[in-house]
Amino acid sequence: MIPGRIVGVVLLVVGVALLVIGINSSHSVVDRVSNTVTGRFTDTTTWYIVGGIAAGVLGLLMLIMGRGGKNS
Repeated sequence: MIPGRIVGVVLLVVGVALLVIGINSSHSVVDRVSNTVTGRFTDTTTWYIVGGIAAGVLGLLMLIMGRGGKNS
């Protein structure tokens, strides 16, 4: 496996983990109160979700678009 694909797998796993953490924290009492009062999640929850999506998409792209070479 080429190093670019290994990094892609790692980014995909980290992205999914961050997304799960963000979604779980969005169901906390603090986030529910914040969402009720302000109409949005806390900044930390938002960054977990956005970071998870970004890392997951980047990892998936690295896996799909991996460099075509003799080792792929």
